[in-house]
Amino acid sequence: MPGSIAKRAVVIGAGMGGLAAAKAVAPFFDTVIALDRDALPEEPAPRAGTPQARHAHALLAGGQQALEELFPGIGAELSAAGAVKTRVGRDIIQERPGFDPFPRRDLGFDVLCLSRPLLETVCRRRLRQEPNIEIRPRTRVAEVVPAADHRGVAAVRYETDSGKQETLAADLVVDASGRAAPTLALLESIGSPKPPETEIGVDLSYASAVFEIPAGAARDWKGVAHYPAFPDEARGGLILRIERGRWIVSLGGVHGDAPPDDIEGFGAFAKSFRTPTFFDAISGGKQVGEIARYNQPASTRRHFHKLERFPRGLIPLGDSVCRFNPVFGQGMSVAAQEAVILGRLLDAGRAAPLDGLAEDYLSRIQDKLEAPWATAVFDLVDPRTRGERPADLGRRLQYGRALLRLAAEDAETHKIMMEVNHLIKPHSALREPQLAARVMALMQAAV
Repeated sequence: MPGSIAKRAVVIGAGMGGLAAAKAVAPFFDTVIALDRDALPEEPAPRAGTPQARHAHALLAGGQQALEELFPGIGAELSAAGAVKTRVGRDIIQERPGFDPFPRRDLGFDVLCLSRPLLETVCRRRLRQEPNIEIRPRTRVAEVVPAADHRGVAAVRYETDSGKQETLAADLVVDASGRAAPTLALLESIGSPKPPETEIGVDLSYASAVFEIPAGAARDWKGVAHYPAFPDEARGGLILRIERGRWIVSLGGVHGDAPPDDIEGFGAFAKSFRTPTFFDAISGGKQVGEIARYNQPASTRRHFHKLERFPRGLIPLGDSVCRFNPVFGQGMSVAAQEAVILGRLLDAGRAAPLDGLAEDYLSRIQDKLEAPWATAVFDLVDPRTRGERPADLGRRLQYGRALLRLAAEDAETHKIMMEVNHLIKPHSALREPQLAARVMALMQAAV
């Protein structure tokens, strides 16, 4: 390909992280091959390799910006396919402890609400228009083969569903597998230490159902988010309007409090919330398909950037680096932002494209992980949650509660808070001196 800097990149996984990565690296390689173990449907449909795809998803504003950079015009294409444009602060009711609901305001930016299968399908179609990108379904990656000097990657070995063994020489390998198994196995094979890991054991269980929106349904909102009031209650949920005139409803609990997978039990779980909003919404809706369940034991952050040396040409991305609590809908958006960073680094380093690329990438993405991981740390407020509690956790929680109170009173603070939540602004925006002084004043007043 004209302008390429190396022959072949191989992407492991064709979920949202893999699709974004393939598009990001395509301008720099003769060929890009994405491998996925699943059969990939032509039309939007769940698949075995992404069990969480049956649950509520939203493309955060920061993720949509990243995808728009990778796939120009993707927002309009998704809207044309049925994605629901939703105004942040106004269109989704936030039921938070002490605020049922939180004040609704037009904060000046939108997100798209849609099913995960629709998003993947549209992105796959765009990739298939690229002459140097190939997606190979039904391929199970066995290993990443190290270079002879153990300082980088040489190939990816995989098996087709017919049992045939194949080896692809590779200059760059992006591990978007989700579990990081290929990366961790390669590090072990070359004698590298394992990366340090931080784990927050939230033991989340959730269940989701799709409903046709009844004709008489409320029309002044497009979604509802219900947050639990720890430690007294630990149940929450999310309703989002998606394509085809439907709601997707996800209910969750932690530490063994799992929503049932029958409609009567599902409704009873919703009825136990502080407010009747969820139960009232689904009571009149016609269920479509079965109730899907999913469990996530922990949020996990792998600190690959702390290793003294990282294999040349190996890039872990998305959940392979950091797996977040899915309640906050951050995973797809963070993966897209990481892919943008990878593409920019390749563009900036054309003279020596792969030397130091992994180290630079792993360092640069830490800023993108800061805000979503800070959200995950708040799961530690529940005494049953496993994980090392920061020494200043109590202070962080106090600051967060005061910030929320200020945001309820002040539209500008509300906007900043949501811009951080949507990965538009860095987490440091919540600690800017002027804002921090106002939050601290509230904290002191509450003492």
